[in-house]
Amino acid sequence: MGTDGEAERSEASDRVSGEAANREDERSESSEKRHASDDGVDEPVFPGVPESSTDDDEAVRFPETGGTAPRSREDATQARDDAVRTDTGGDSCSPDTCTCGEKTDEIAIATDGAGVANVDEQGTLGDIEFTEPAEGVSQDVYDDAPDARVGVPEGVDLETPAYSIRSEMNDIETPDEKTWFMELDEAVIDEGRCIQCGTCVAACPSDSIGVGDDDLPELVKMCTGCSLCWDFCPRGGLRYERQWKITGGEDNVKGAGDPITEFSARVEDDWTDDAQDGGVVTGILATLLEEDEIDGALVATESEEEAWKAESFLATTKEELIENAGTVYNQTLALGNLDLKRWEHKLPDDKDWDDLSLALVGTPCEIEGIRALQDFEWDYQEQNEGIRAVDYTIALMCTKNFNYYSLMGEQLEAQRGISPDEVGKMDVLHGKMMVYDHDGEMILEEDIENFHDAALKGCDECADFTGFCADVTVGSVGSSDEYSSVIVRTERGMTAWDLTEPKLDYHDLEDKSAVGKLQGWDKKKAFESLERPFDPDAPRFIDYTDHAENYGTALNPHDRGH
Repeated sequence: MGTDGEAERSEASDRVSGEAANREDERSESSEKRHASDDGVDEPVFPGVPESSTDDDEAVRFPETGGTAPRSREDATQARDDAVRTDTGGDSCSPDTCTCGEKTDEIAIATDGAGVANVDEQGTLGDIEFTEPAEGVSQDVYDDAPDARVGVPEGVDLETPAYSIRSEMNDIETPDEKTWFMELDEAVIDEGRCIQCGTCVAACPSDSIGVGDDDLPELVKMCTGCSLCWDFCPRGGLRYERQWKITGGEDNVKGAGDPITEFSARVEDDWTDDAQDGGVVTGILATLLEEDEIDGALVATESEEEAWKAESFLATTKEELIENAGTVYNQTLALGNLDLKRWEHKLPDDKDWDDLSLALVGTPCEIEGIRALQDFEWDYQEQNEGIRAVDYTIALMCTKNFNYYSLMGEQLEAQRGISPDEVGKMDVLHGKMMVYDHDGEMILEEDIENFHDAALKGCDECADFTGFCADVTVGSVGSSDEYSSVIVRTERGMTAWDLTEPKLDYHDLEDKSAVGKLQGWDKKKAFESLERPFDPDAPRFIDYTDHAENYGTALNPHDRGH
């Protein structure tokens, strides 16, 4: 196509050049006829300069009259008019003058300031006079027809230049140590391994990561390639077992850890009827609020639009905590909801955000994420103040979590005929999925393994059933019905326990072996699913190249049009 185009342009150029040459010949012939000298000898014509029929430089004749050259603009105009009258023999009109009066205005516009010699008899340039702009009409500024095409001059190459710099940049591979959200998307999210903890959203220093309609992280503006989303992802760059050891020491790697103390406990109050097990989580948080230890607690609440879908909620009163007591079996991307601007209307007006104190309730992976984020003094932009404000962490014992739409939509409603609106309470206990209606009647009890397809795939790689990085861990395993198992792991956790203990009915943990056995089963499951080495002594962050080598993930997916 490039050759055909050049031929077309060349043909057009020849055609235009030929037309221009013909017009030039016509003008030349006409000019020679108009400007022949009195003695019959043709003289060369120079635009704007009077012709001369002699060799005497002092005698410059005006072409139309044979007189000497005019010395002023008025003389030139008078000479031209006289010449026209002489040639026509009286009143007549020409392109340059009019004696009948019909074209006077038009000619004035066309000739005012134009056609006057601007050099003296010695050829010296005089003062420049400009043509006044035309008013009310289009002023002809072309020497030729305005629609005439101009051919491509010889020797000029109009071929579009190649984007050589861009081509070279496209060939440059991204340095292995620089990791983009695209890599996280490729290795974790697209692979179905995302556990929806929200750590990547919280870690982003440019607020480039948000939450999509599918409740998964997505890029909402340009990624800067800072690598933090990758580094802190518990299924990506964060070696979570190393975080256990950094947070709690060597004992966190063995068994269920070596906690300060363990109890089976319950809150003695009427509101616990709607709580999970003994209502200990709600009891601890309410006490911390009453004692001004915290200004709020980030918990899960049920969506107003979709029954049994969990969303993050900042509770700032005991009433709000009681209203949201219970467990919802899907993730809320909790760490992605620590933007205090979102909760500003609920926070005290008399406190700077730097002085706020919050509690966070989450799954073990979420607690791993917040602990890692807090270990580094980086600026996490919108989430930064919220991350720094978290002083108390409560982990919920967890073997796996579920995708909301898979569990409630496909497994319960589509396959078992149970609408989410019918469900009053859910529980996972003794390896069973238990579902109750709003009257407390059990409507389903089934082996939890039957719901495996609804579970988040990334949960299989987790070996942290009891939340090694939390201040307090709470669950149902190891205690009888209506009691919660409580594991206190840190001095901060002891503060929360000591404040709450007077309101509790508690005793020693009833079945420590049950907790240990389930922790051991969870680890075994994780070791079978992990495709990387489990190494609590290795560096906290895993390079993307190392992960890709273990998981077979493509390096630099953007280079292949991800």
